[in-house]
Amino acid sequence: MGPDSSWMFDLTGTVIPIFLALMIGIVAVSAGRGLLQWSRNNSSPLLTVPARIVSKRSEVRQQQLQDENQSSRTSTTYYLTYETVEGVRMEFKVDGNEFGMSAEGDRGVLTYQGTRYHGFQRSVHYSTAD
Repeated sequence: MGPDSSWMFDLTGTVIPIFLALMIGIVAVSAGRGLLQWSRNNSSPLLTVPARIVSKRSEVRQQQLQDENQSSRTSTTYYLTYETVEGVRMEFKVDGNEFGMSAEGDRGVLTYQGTRYHGFQRSVHYSTAD
């Protein structure tokens, strides 16, 4: 056994188990947070309040695919920010169709439960200008 075999023993005997334990811990904490938020949302009341859309934003993520063409895939997440009549602002993730049909300044009724978005019913305003 040379000096290299001692280093390899330390790597596989100490470093790799610590790394795996850290990775498992990170996954467990993330899953726990998700479960806790889901539980909080379920115990929160379902609220329907007057609100208006104050902001729209989208987030584009690009992922490199590991294939022979070195291609990539993009995904877009859409968000709408609402403000209640009390001045409280909340941002929710929405689907692309709802995002596209929404405009800043739209007024209506927002329904949500904790951080869970249930929908927005826009009030129809007719313009008198032709």
